[in-house]
Amino acid sequence: MSFAERINRLNALVRGWTHYFKLASTWRKLKELDPWVRSRLRYCIWKQWKKPDRRRKNFIRLGIPPDQAYAWSRSRMGGWAIACSPIMKTTVTVERLQKRSYISFTDYYLKLIYG
Repeated sequence: MSFAERINRLNALVRGWTHYFKLASTWRKLKELDPWVRSRLRYCIWKQWKKPDRRRKNFIRLGIPPDQAYAWSRSRMGGWAIACSPIMKTTVTVERLQKRSYISFTDYYLKLIYG
């Protein structure tokens, strides 16, 4: 599935869960869930890039110097380890995910509770 479709489905899930659990005290659980969801999205992006050359080009596009992009694109770490490492956290930031219309659990929860 495309990344835009994945974000749309995730946003629908975020809205549904947050509306369902808004009366309960779920702030801490949602706060714990947010980093995992972002790591999962980073993992999906890493898997979408597939080949090292495409990864290198995308890292360069995201502002990483070419030498560093080459080294990161050929990392021997697994996909989940890459998603949780600074490699993807510094390039695919929360702000970039929000530009792609990602809604975090905690932001939406605070918006519901405090208006």
